[in-house]
Amino acid sequence: MVSALVLINAARGQIESVGEEIAAIPGVTEVFSVAGRVDLVASIRVSTNDELADVVSRRFAQVEGIAATETLIAFRVYSREDLEAGFSL
Repeated sequence: MVSALVLINAARGQIESVGEEIAAIPGVTEVFSVAGRVDLVASIRVSTNDELADVVSRRFAQVEGIAATETLIAFRVYSREDLEAGFSL
């Protein structure tokens, strides 16, 4: 499993439409509207690096209103769900 976070800046007045369109892309698990230097953060989980490249490079490029992105690829994912599953043998 390949996980990544994409930091997104949207064009003025398009945060909501960009967020909704990105959330509909297969492989995108969540999109957060956030305060700070970026407007949105998208969480992506796919099977391969090629799928990640397709989502970020091709699918995101088709979304009208994205001004800039920065992709953070995860080396490891730590989650409460994963920890609890490990202890429920």
